[in-house]
Amino acid sequence: MSGHSVLFVCMGNICRSPLAEGAFRTEAQRLGLDVVIDSAGTGGWHKGHPPDRRAIAVARRNGVDISGQRARKVTPDDFRRFTHILALDHDNLKALRALRPVDGAAELGLLLDYADGLEGRAVADPYCGNEAGFDVTWREVTAAAKGLALSLATRTD
Repeated sequence: MSGHSVLFVCMGNICRSPLAEGAFRTEAQRLGLDVVIDSAGTGGWHKGHPPDRRAIAVARRNGVDISGQRARKVTPDDFRRFTHILALDHDNLKALRALRPVDGAAELGLLLDYADGLEGRAVADPYCGNEAGFDVTWREVTAAAKGLALSLATRTD
């Protein structure tokens, strides 16, 4: 399966979307999917910075290395480059809809729409909390990553 590309988007691109990128990259590799994967933020405050140390730690505890990722801001070209742009919450989905250029063909949606029982919900934002919040976020993005990978693996378009 080829031709799919997925961009995960949260606000600052240092907590939730890097975790989603790491979880999905792992699941896509497990299923042998040929897919381009990246993450970005609707804000550019952390541009060039690595993920939050707590995000790196929870991913590492689960066998995934996200330390090489660097934050970046969503660009209009992302809507042309990616087939799927998945927001990690409703505010970022709204921001993405406003940023989308007229010729942007990417399919927009919420990441947790791919996780059974979590559809329509926002991924928990652990930034202002403690380490335990990052574990909750990891569980949510991992569940969605599995559902998304399975969905892309079985698509025929």
